Amino acid sequence: MKKRGYILLVITSFAFAAFTKASNGDMPVAIPAGEQKMGDAAKGYEYLTTGDFLKSGLPYDVFIMARGERNNNLLHRTGKNATVEYGYNVVSNKDSIDIVIPTCLHCHAELFAGKLVMGLGNASTDFSNINAQNKNLSMLKMLRLTAPKKYKAVEAFIRSVNTIDPYIETEARGVNPADKLAAVLVAHRNPQTLKWSSKALIEIPQEVIPTDVPAWWLLKKKNAMFYTGFGRGDFSKFLMMSNLLTVSDSAEAREVSSHFSDVLAYIYSIKPPLYEGHINEAQAQEGKVVFNNNCSRCHGTYGEGGYYPNLLIPGSIIGTDSMLYLANQQNPQFIEWFNKSWFAMEPNPAKLAPFNGYIAPPLDGVWITAPYFHNGSVPTIEAVLNSKLRPAFWTRSFSNTDYDYSHLGWKYKSFPAADGKKSYNTTLPGYGNYGHYFGDALNNKERDAVIEYLKTL
Repeated sequence: MKKRGYILLVITSFAFAAFTKASNGDMPVAIPAGEQKMGDAAKGYEYLTTGDFLKSGLPYDVFIMARGERNNNLLHRTGKNATVEYGYNVVSNKDSIDIVIPTCLHCHAELFAGKLVMGLGNASTDFSNINAQNKNLSMLKMLRLTAPKKYKAVEAFIRSVNTIDPYIETEARGVNPADKLAAVLVAHRNPQTLKWSSKALIEIPQEVIPTDVPAWWLLKKKNAMFYTGFGRGDFSKFLMMSNLLTVSDSAEAREVSSHFSDVLAYIYSIKPPLYEGHINEAQAQEGKVVFNNNCSRCHGTYGEGGYYPNLLIPGSIIGTDSMLYLANQQNPQFIEWFNKSWFAMEPNPAKLAPFNGYIAPPLDGVWITAPYFHNGSVPTIEAVLNSKLRPAFWTRSFSNTDYDYSHLGWKYKSFPAADGKKSYNTTLPGYGNYGHYFGDALNNKERDAVIEYLKTL
């Protein structure tokens, strides 16, 4: 422990000294570790893939009628769960009606090269046309007359979806509106009882700020959650916030919460997938030296004796699109709601602590986590390290096999100008691909070597 603490001190001090001049007085901030309540990983996996953390959802027969049965069964489940996609669970509600609920794996698992990768952020979901996609949910109101028990089973889910939909449409496919989704849900909940209010209790901002879903396997190294590092305390409380979609009250939240220490244990057990292509070992070793000399003070070191410094980097240093972290300061009503809510209560409280900047993430398995930056604005690591290569307007096929193993990222097509929502438009607020220019100081040979090294993480 003494040796590890000494390494942290050295790394942190080096980072602070290195950035003092460039930041006009702003300095990186080391995030202190918080105690986590850890459960049983096997039980956590079972709860994620079969559990009822939502108590309202689509009646199973209605869901199958609309979408049909799936026969790939990527999670190797049994019963009715074998007939739905991996991002859904079939559970029985208190009236013994089988319902289908969306799960965490809707965003936190993804197909890559035809294989399901648990914990990989889903960068393919399309929220750019969400209102049109969900318009048929209004037809479910017919169940009120024809099957009142089934309508009761779906009522809370429909209510939330109809409330959320007008707020969460994005300007491109592949990015996630999770921050706005959470904001709308908490605005309609009493902070202590969590009971639903038909009217928003706090003001909801209009902007939809895009984010890229981070890999779950990074969480075990982090002392704070989210790109801004403002999620402190009990991680399991943040992980269960999707329960706000349908939760009836704080009593139900406590029951769901009792399972999420197990879920956290499962997430901590996930390992990043190994790079499947060829690695030039000699070049990778050269890249390790370049990386350790230029990147490790923020992103940490890897291998035996490696250490991650958990640094928050001020916006004045990192220079990336500021819309996400500024929203925390410009909308304090949400910070206040959370920090006085059920989620912040003992035991194992969670809290939000805003910061004007972003956490420098661990890079374990970074090769598979394209696109890059907190908003998914850069398609490859090559372009992260060389800002001149970043396309202003681009798109990709969204095929999970269309990957560029050399430059580490998605193969993409660039455009000379914006093409509506058919392309990712980096000139839009929140979608900027600027900042993090540190790689520009390297030459091409050094950048190529770093890329080769990153394949080994």
